[in-house]
Amino acid sequence: MKLAELQQRIGQETGISRWIVVDQKRIDGFAEATGDHQYIHVDPVRAANSPFGTTIAHGLLTLSLMGEMKEVFPEVSDLEMGVNYGFDKIRFLAPVKSGASIRARCKLVEMKERAPNSWLCRYLITIEIQDSDQPAVIADWLILNVARDQADRKHAGS
Repeated sequence: MKLAELQQRIGQETGISRWIVVDQKRIDGFAEATGDHQYIHVDPVRAANSPFGTTIAHGLLTLSLMGEMKEVFPEVSDLEMGVNYGFDKIRFLAPVKSGASIRARCKLVEMKERAPNSWLCRYLITIEIQDSDQPAVIADWLILNVARDQADRKHAGS
């Protein structure tokens, strides 16, 4: 589909990702990368006595795994680039326990034209936990999409 045709998908689910296992190795790696070594993430013995009963993924780790679940976004044939524009709202609703599987569900909520062939798209992202009724994360994610012909015009004028 073309970027301009994406507007017809407003209000519709655009994709569901595959399940991803969030194991202790991934949690430990995130702790190393961010310096967040709180025991509920990295100490299985101590975390066993926490309200969670085990270690849990950092909320920001869960959110960052959206990069690995990018198949939820529609494929747009004339897209030059999509740029992470940020989030308007993020809620961490349920912990992701070590070893749990998560997947993302994506719904296109809104599109606003920012310039000719440049659209700010708002997606409602729900990160689900396998075998759980409550999602781990709900977020409004903004992606700035620029159509190929618009990007070419900008380069030609530079």
